[in-house]
Amino acid sequence: MNVYDFDGTIYRGDSSIDFFVYCLMRRPRLVLGLPRFFVYCVLYKLGKASKRELKEVYFQFLTKLKDVDGIVHQFWDRNEGRIKNWYLQQKSEDDVVITASPEFLISEICTRLGIRSLIATKVDVHSGKFLSENCHDEEKVRRFQKTFPGGRPAAFYSDTYSDLPMAKLAERAYLVSDNQIREWDKNEA
Repeated sequence: MNVYDFDGTIYRGDSSIDFFVYCLMRRPRLVLGLPRFFVYCVLYKLGKASKRELKEVYFQFLTKLKDVDGIVHQFWDRNEGRIKNWYLQQKSEDDVVITASPEFLISEICTRLGIRSLIATKVDVHSGKFLSENCHDEEKVRRFQKTFPGGRPAAFYSDTYSDLPMAKLAERAYLVSDNQIREWDKNEA
């Protein structure tokens, strides 16, 4: 099996940011939540708030949406074309996507792409609260091993060095930059 990070790897951009902007364009009042988010950005940078707290404040905009599933569907109608061509040319039915992005957002595009295995951060669409650990760094390895006991990816693709733990687990690993793919020297950081 091949395992892929999502944002910046097989998707051009950051889907969580793009989804917020998509919602903001349709519901401009969502801008009222930004000052609190910016305060938490500062607190996070100062080490006074965790990444989880920051992201939960970010996803509080979900509390202002009535039909999250419908909006997600419309979002992917518009943004499905941001899936990178290199991925579309090599995708396989046993691919796994592992991402820090929220499951409620990524599951729709995975279904459209025929990806049956998704490991993502579980976020309550009614509150923005996390229902699981943020699927990032070492947590990706923990979640992968829980889902596929004894499994080892044949190949792992990511756009970020923070995924080094998954890269080390895989037989081969690749760094992705736009549409450029190069073998990942697992000793570089």
